[in-house]
Amino acid sequence: MTRALKRLRSCPLLLFGPLTTANVTKPGQPDEVVLAPPKDTQDAHATKKLKLLEKHTMKSPYPLFIRPTAEETRVVYALLAAHTPGGVPILHSEPKDASDAGNSTSAPRTGSSALPNVLDSVIGTILSQNTSSQNYTRAKSCLDATFGTGEAAFGRMANAEVGEVARAIKCGGLANKKANTIQTLLKSVKAKHGKYNLQHLHTEEIPNCDAMRELVSYKGVGPKTAACVLSFCLGRQAFAVDTHVFRLARMLGWVPEDANPVEAQAHLELRIPSELKYGLHVMLVKHGRTCRGCRYEGKGSCPLKAWLLERNM
Repeated sequence: MTRALKRLRSCPLLLFGPLTTANVTKPGQPDEVVLAPPKDTQDAHATKKLKLLEKHTMKSPYPLFIRPTAEETRVVYALLAAHTPGGVPILHSEPKDASDAGNSTSAPRTGSSALPNVLDSVIGTILSQNTSSQNYTRAKSCLDATFGTGEAAFGRMANAEVGEVARAIKCGGLANKKANTIQTLLKSVKAKHGKYNLQHLHTEEIPNCDAMRELVSYKGVGPKTAACVLSFCLGRQAFAVDTHVFRLARMLGWVPEDANPVEAQAHLELRIPSELKYGLHVMLVKHGRTCRGCRYEGKGSCPLKAWLLERNM
């Protein structure tokens, strides 16, 4: 046992119980050590996620916090639409091509159904976490160039050495962690459905709550990732809360000051009118990326800040 592994096993911050060494970085792999928790810990974590999801499906984690109202969300929606290049983004239930979804995590199409590949979209959304859109694009392109696309490629990816997957996505950051998450996802999908395929989630008979429940049940897939897949791949109304959306929601007073992103998403998913969710999410993300006036100590004009000042908020 290496000294580094001994230190990791003795660290009091590792709260996942006994750790396996199946995914310890090997010589030649990126310099990041990732230890996989045992399967029973993974199952317990999935159960916890599903319980929280079920708990907040009908009731906000902040039941006494009545903002945003439907009226103010419509005002902010219209305000952002007037200041967003191209206006309100359109939600396509069946995009004409992968770029139509307007997000870098939309998936290529496979098979005769001409529908975006759901599993590929989940993988893409995992790769987009904690990195820039440019680095995500490079990592996804390298992953596809290494393993290909489609179900056969998923099989090669799942059964490869974790280091091979990590090297393919190294430019996207957190390579070993994401590689481990992707392989665990693929193996879980195969174990559950007998194939590397989640296309059944396109079925209209499966409601949003059931699609969200299945996606969140997989290790490494949280509510934000699941909501992105629902919107950008499945063409459904869902409200994902990323860094930009969370910051702006706090600025607007739409969540309590002590809110966290996961509970903020659960709260806003219930408070925002369904028909506004996709468009509002996309416009808030674009605004958060480009508006200098609403950043911390930002200088310049911001239509949202101007609206807040008009309301003396």
